[in-house]
Amino acid sequence: MPNKLSAMLDTKTAAAELGISPRRVQALITAGRLPAQILAGSYIIIRSDLAKVRNRKPGRPRKSEKH
Repeated sequence: MPNKLSAMLDTKTAAAELGISPRRVQALITAGRLPAQILAGSYIIIRSDLAKVRNRKPGRPRKSEKH
């Protein structure tokens, strides 16, 4: 049985697993795309929740053209 603590990640560790910056992880949390809880002033992310953003497209979305 996996240790529950090993399933909890901080933003730095989550960023390393996703191949993005910790600041980008925080932006995903703020945008509501990555669930997280605050514990002692820091975000805690459940490892299985990384799947929700793992297959995202890189970069910023294109602006739609208005005619």
